[in-house]
Amino acid sequence: GKSFRYSSNLNQHQMIHTGERPYKCTECGSSFQASSSLLIHQRTHTGERPFHCTDCGKSFNLNSSLVRHRRIHTGERPCKCGECGKSFIRNSDLIIHKMIHNGERPYNCSECGKSFRTSSVLLLHQRTHTGERPFRCTDCGKSFNQNSHLIRHRRIHTGERPYKCGECGKSFNQRSHL
Repeated sequence: GKSFRYSSNLNQHQMIHTGERPYKCTECGSSFQASSSLLIHQRTHTGERPFHCTDCGKSFNLNSSLVRHRRIHTGERPCKCGECGKSFIRNSDLIIHKMIHNGERPYNCSECGKSFRTSSVLLLHQRTHTGERPFRCTDCGKSFNQNSHLIRHRRIHTGERPYKCGECGKSFNQRSHL
């Protein structure tokens, strides 16, 4: 068994085994084992994003998301592939990358049989069959099949240029324009 220094930590741990989730969201009814998890969840309803990037002003609901985001500005890529040496900001991206080396593509399109490394890429692919474009710009009404495309498009309206050249200081609305 596992041992704990404080009884509160033991009580918290025991909820894993009992399934007890005493902290309930009054907004949607979701329940949680820890009060801290409820507080984080409630930010989805309030829109609160208390963690701000000092470089670009982008805000996040979790400090860990800000820490990961900061790696874009610092260039830090701590997750390295032992096979080819390629580095990544997130471990989840490294895991997906490793599938290149082992050839794993576990997600198959039922429409055309094409296979993919992740379920999210399969979902994007399936939109080529359905024509679904669920991400709509509230300013001009243009629709997109990926949220990232909408975010990039919105910069036309906002004038945001989050990618700054370290050499000359000029800013761009797309990383590929650096």
